[in-house]
Amino acid sequence: MELAERLDPVLTVAAKAASEVDSEGRFPDEAVSALRDSGLLGLTLPAEAGGLGGGPHDLVEVVTALAGVCGSTAMIYLMHVSAAMPVAAAPPPGLPTLVADLAAGKVLASLAFSEAGSRSQFWAPVSRAEQHGETVRVRARKSFVTSAGHADVYVTSTLTPGAETVDVLALPANGAGMTVSGPWRGLGLRGNASAPMDLDTEVPAGYRLGERGGGLDLMLNTVLPWFNLGNAAVSAGLAGAAVDAAVRHASAARFEHLGESLADLPTIRAQLARMSIDLASTRAYLDRAADRLAAPAEDTMLHVLGVKAAANDAALRITDSAMRVCGGAAFAEHLRIDRYFRDARAGHVMAPTADALYDFYGKALTGLPLFEGSRS
Repeated sequence: MELAERLDPVLTVAAKAASEVDSEGRFPDEAVSALRDSGLLGLTLPAEAGGLGGGPHDLVEVVTALAGVCGSTAMIYLMHVSAAMPVAAAPPPGLPTLVADLAAGKVLASLAFSEAGSRSQFWAPVSRAEQHGETVRVRARKSFVTSAGHADVYVTSTLTPGAETVDVLALPANGAGMTVSGPWRGLGLRGNASAPMDLDTEVPAGYRLGERGGGLDLMLNTVLPWFNLGNAAVSAGLAGAAVDAAVRHASAARFEHLGESLADLPTIRAQLARMSIDLASTRAYLDRAADRLAAPAEDTMLHVLGVKAAANDAALRITDSAMRVCGGAAFAEHLRIDRYFRDARAGHVMAPTADALYDFYGKALTGLPLFEGSRS
């Protein structure tokens, strides 16, 4: 089955519910169900585990398209992929069917990395696990967990028991002590349920991904590249939808007393041109970054760091211009540009924030260590 055959039905379902998901701030159950049925939850997982064996360009295609119709659905999907990839890279021995279940759409995953104590420095959890024999007790307060209360498994970071290194564990949602501890009310991405969670649960040590203390490597070398690329794709999808909506409105809206459309004004055409060129440049950089993830080269880390920051900022500029071009019509919601505008604000402040990534990029350029204060 071609990728488009899997994706198109999901887009139809997601688009139909998107306005309600945004206005009511509810989880897009219909779209997630369609994703489960489509096989796309296994898009980037290996074929031998039942996945589709897709690569970075496939992720960009799917996430960009989803964001163009429903930003919340796109982010839920991205967080699933970002959690599934470290599971596939370092399968937890205590959950032997997890990779196959993720690939089959039986399990929706999400990341639970963010903590108030380390804020956007996601690589430095302050919560600490305790190990007693073959059991690990995880106590943590996670500040933003996409799909909180809806995911089937949470890929969670914590300090390694008795050490200043990091562990990453897969915590099934049906375990005791997995509590959504607050509501999610966001400016944008209102349906992605990015609520806080309190974790106080005991699991087998075999739920750990990879070696004891090996979590930071998974976070930086597996999660970060896929998340940053996908987050940039969300920004590009939102920006593309805003450009399309602005062009349609400017071409159709008329000054009846002048017999002209908005697009007859040179100032409006110039803004549309800048938006379109900005979008094209962002898409080209996104494609280049996907190339580097698919075939790593010496500058791959620069692209990993740069692509999210660049796309996040482009989405801010483009959606702001779309609001200006369409004026009161955009403010009144029926063009949906206001939703793209609000949703686009999330990427810039989502860890790792765009400002932090620019700093990391500069460190990489000048040969400085990237993640000072990280625990190896």
